[in-house]
Amino acid sequence: MAESIEMVASTQHTGNSNRTGEEQFFFRIACAMAVVLVAGFSVQLVAGRSTFEVPLVYHLHALVFFGWIVLFLLQTGLIARGDVATHRRFGWLSAIWVPVMIALGATMTITSLQRTGGPFFFASNDFLFGNIIGLVAFAALITTALLMRKRTDWHRRLMLCAMAAITGPGFGRLLPMPLLIPWAWEVSSLIGLVFVFAGMFRDSRTTGHIHPAWFVGLAVIVGWVVVGDLLAATDWGVELTRDLVEGHPGAARPMEAYLP
Repeated sequence: MAESIEMVASTQHTGNSNRTGEEQFFFRIACAMAVVLVAGFSVQLVAGRSTFEVPLVYHLHALVFFGWIVLFLLQTGLIARGDVATHRRFGWLSAIWVPVMIALGATMTITSLQRTGGPFFFASNDFLFGNIIGLVAFAALITTALLMRKRTDWHRRLMLCAMAAITGPGFGRLLPMPLLIPWAWEVSSLIGLVFVFAGMFRDSRTTGHIHPAWFVGLAVIVGWVVVGDLLAATDWGVELTRDLVEGHPGAARPMEAYLP
């Protein structure tokens, strides 16, 4: 009898230890994502390739998207500390924050296209469709994660996948993007999967199997890049991009990626 009690106690202790380890892992991954995003934008600013002399939408976009990074770090940090009650109180901010991110992200994409045609190492039509569909995919992952918040194993993995989907702008400012033409868009959009693969690897090592939530996130991220590329390449996609930039400085650049 004493032996049985000891075995149950040991099993419960191991289970708690595994859960704590998982929560710490997700917090560390969140920190790594934040470092990539902050470093990417900081490097460009220090190098003189970014400036604060831009339209208001750029500043609003930066404020809201970096605010999301802070919220994501806060939420993963609260769970790592075991403060579930505070985590739930802040969680509803996502329902307000994400729609604002989508609106500002779409506005920012169109503004960038009209001002400069978008980054020169991206095709303008890929930049337009990839960004818009990517924002929809991000919102879909967040919404699904919130709906599954009571199933914490799914919730935290889908949230991490959603965050991985928007790390492209950080990576894109750290990588030699002009050297990646004509695949610069695809590389910058998919490189965030390194965080998803890290989660898959940890699951495999600690539980012996990979949680299905990772495959959902993987499919959504790869799917939006493929769909964006396909739509951008259609005659309709090319014409829509031309119509959006017509009469603006962005119309002066080639549609395809190029080296200035």
